[in-house]
Amino acid sequence: MSLPATLEYANGKVILLDQTRLPLEKIFLEINDAQTMWEAIKVLRVRGAPAIGGAAAFGLWLGVREIVDGTTRAEFLEQLQTVRDYLATSRPTAVNLFWALDRVNNAAKNSSLQTAGELKAFVLEEALSIQREDIEMCRAIGEHGANELEQVLPEGSSILTHCNAGALATMGLGTALAPVYVALERGRAIHVFADETRPLLQGARITAWELHEAGVPVTLITDNMAATVMRGPRINSSDGQKVGAVIVGTDRVAANGDFANKIGTYGVALLARAHGIPFYVAAPSSTIDLNTANGDGIEIELRDRDEVTSFGARVTAPAGVNVFNPAFDVTPGNLVTGFITERGVMRAPYLESLKQF
Repeated sequence: MSLPATLEYANGKVILLDQTRLPLEKIFLEINDAQTMWEAIKVLRVRGAPAIGGAAAFGLWLGVREIVDGTTRAEFLEQLQTVRDYLATSRPTAVNLFWALDRVNNAAKNSSLQTAGELKAFVLEEALSIQREDIEMCRAIGEHGANELEQVLPEGSSILTHCNAGALATMGLGTALAPVYVALERGRAIHVFADETRPLLQGARITAWELHEAGVPVTLITDNMAATVMRGPRINSSDGQKVGAVIVGTDRVAANGDFANKIGTYGVALLARAHGIPFYVAAPSSTIDLNTANGDGIEIELRDRDEVTSFGARVTAPAGVNVFNPAFDVTPGNLVTGFITERGVMRAPYLESLKQF
């Protein structure tokens, strides 16, 4: 099984796979400054909550690595704060962005290091630690999720996923797709239905590509086919396996279990409930925001109208029409069977089970 690398650091260079070019081109970008990292996060060259957090941490280092060695500690920390605040404006919904930026920034402030050289090395090491921990987190989510699927997923049935929460959304195996990859390692190939995920087609461009590259059986469907495949095979198709579970990722989980994920997730959760299908959320602890009481407190990013009025280079809507284009929706926690975390599967009541984070 071969999985693509989303973000790598080597020999003083930060390299990103440009996900806006998939699936037709596999282009890696060398990111040399905080401004370029801000742009990469903003336009979704890197996306997925854990990957955004990792990219932001490396962006902090890029923003201070040129500070001269004679700079005082106070001046260094002031510049670090400025870069932190700048990168925080790139996207509003994924809590990992702010978690990673604040972790690195606060760790530097709380350190006893005095020289600019020491502080630069410290910031880089903290970013590398976030990357290492993400790899370990993804593996743990995969193990716990695969164990859960062994209990609830009938042999020969499929899972359905929405958007992309695989290796390309993290720096490791992924979150929602990690249980699939671990199951494959254990000798069980699980068929996956991947929603195309309009309007930016992350499911079609990224999830289907990633699974296909890894040798996982995958069938791409349009978003409005989810109800049909959940209902079960009624059309003559070799890919007509019944959906036995749904697994999605998340960008933020509120204290009560409400969570934000790519637009369309709420509808998938309602369909899963209507068809009696378990609905899981793969949630790294870094996405769990106990300071947000419920979904009403999650800020939802609104994106450009052109994402909806065009399909590629072709205009598909009348000029001047009103457009509503939220990047995410909020799904109530009462629709969630369990949150698959690196510490195990958290179950309702979530106000109690999520407290450990």
